[in-house]
Amino acid sequence: MATLTFELPDGTRRDVEVVQVLNAGYAGRSQDDVAAHVAELAALGVPAPSVTPALYPVSPYLAQQTDRVAAQHARTSGEAEWALVVAADGELLLTAACDHTDRDLEVHGVAWSKNAGPDVLARRAWRLSDVEDRLDALTLRAWVTHEGTETQIQSGTLAELLTPGYWVDVLRSREALLPGTVLISGTIPMTEGVDQFAEGWRVELTDPATADTIHLAYEVRPMPEPIG
Repeated sequence: MATLTFELPDGTRRDVEVVQVLNAGYAGRSQDDVAAHVAELAALGVPAPSVTPALYPVSPYLAQQTDRVAAQHARTSGEAEWALVVAADGELLLTAACDHTDRDLEVHGVAWSKNAGPDVLARRAWRLSDVEDRLDALTLRAWVTHEGTETQIQSGTLAELLTPGYWVDVLRSREALLPGTVLISGTIPMTEGVDQFAEGWRVELTDPATADTIHLAYEVRPMPEPIG
């Protein structure tokens, strides 16, 4: 079982033994925009979900706090997201995350692609209750690295995504709001023309009211070619 450790703004720490990981998909606040995105992906061969928003179970060990991701081939990439984490006492935490996805496998099944790479989480978190009144103003940004040069690939606010509260209600309705739950939010659009298949990813979740930023960064390391 994976154990994640988060530092809170007051200096205290929370150790979370992960029991389930759920990746939201097609989770934009505007479902008209989501429908357009589904059509775009369908044109690329990615199968459309039966409902939106979608929720994909992911193997718990894939929730990781790491600075290195091993990739089987060159067509994997991250996605800037927020993560809702349920601590042992039921306290709800909010942090930054990056869902590293196998894009070649995605055309065969989104759920499969989500289980082919880790969900990388930051090592700091906020109590959801401390930022809940200004969630829409929080910013989410991501950068990719190519040959040592960093380029911004995503920039937006949490107003573009369904809220943590929405997903809390979904989990409660399913009796699934359990300590050790990690829910990844779904992502915001990527900038056209920026190559997502990068050597590294960096994500920042920022609270403009306090100028506090939660960040993560990792490099993508190709795995050796298989033998046989």
